Amino acid sequence: MKRLWHLLGLGTLLAAMLLTLSACGQSVAKQDVLARDEQSKQITWGVKSDTRLFGLENIRTGKLEGFEIDLAKAMTKKILGPNGKCVFVPVTSGTRVPLLKNGNIDAIMATMTITPEREKQVDFTHSYFDAGQSLLVKKGSPIKNIHDLNQPGKVVLGVSGSNSVKNVAKHAPRARVLQLSDYAQAMTALKSKQGDALTTDNGILYGMAAENPGYEVVGGNFTKEPYGIAVNKNQARFRNKLNWALKEVERDGTYNRLLLKWFGNVKGFNYQEMKR
Repeated sequence: MKRLWHLLGLGTLLAAMLLTLSACGQSVAKQDVLARDEQSKQITWGVKSDTRLFGLENIRTGKLEGFEIDLAKAMTKKILGPNGKCVFVPVTSGTRVPLLKNGNIDAIMATMTITPEREKQVDFTHSYFDAGQSLLVKKGSPIKNIHDLNQPGKVVLGVSGSNSVKNVAKHAPRARVLQLSDYAQAMTALKSKQGDALTTDNGILYGMAAENPGYEVVGGNFTKEPYGIAVNKNQARFRNKLNWALKEVERDGTYNRLLLKWFGNVKGFNYQEMKR
């Protein structure tokens, strides 16, 4: 009988622990991100660390640099004041949404296109960068536009989890798509002739072309890719605050200064069209 009561006691304790953990999980899921960040005086951003011009790790300093990095810093100051801090967590196209859903990051600013499919999972701010999908090829390549890839035997390189891969199926359905985990691997694959062209958004491709002089962006833009900052569902206060901060950095000229800093001297990229 004592053993029975002992087992019942353990069972009750275990059930209580599970109930407590379940309650904690619910409270975390419903937590007000803005309130938490205002209390901690920091925002945790999911950003790219392999994408020149937007978010790239400086191998000499170990710090992340790029347009999105600077924009996140400026917006954080607007929201949290001059003492507000940024925590940057490197993400890829495939990991950014899971990390957001798990609560590892507060917001995603990582060349993420606003699409109806993604809006089922996350909420977006207004667009902060209006990109368009294009192609990167070796100079002298016979590939001049997306239509040149729409034939059997042509291979297009892309990054897993990106909207670009799905767009290839729409515009060049006869081509085969080879997906890599990140842009560094995709560029290596292009150099080793595993594909005829690499596709993603034009801003990213111009950065890759600048690092690799033997390659060029061709074909113009065959899609529109507006980038938005993604937050979890049911975080309207946080999203509204991000939209407010975005308008503030546009109003005071910070946005255009950052645009000029990162894209003003990029050959082939018309940053004037992006000014706000």
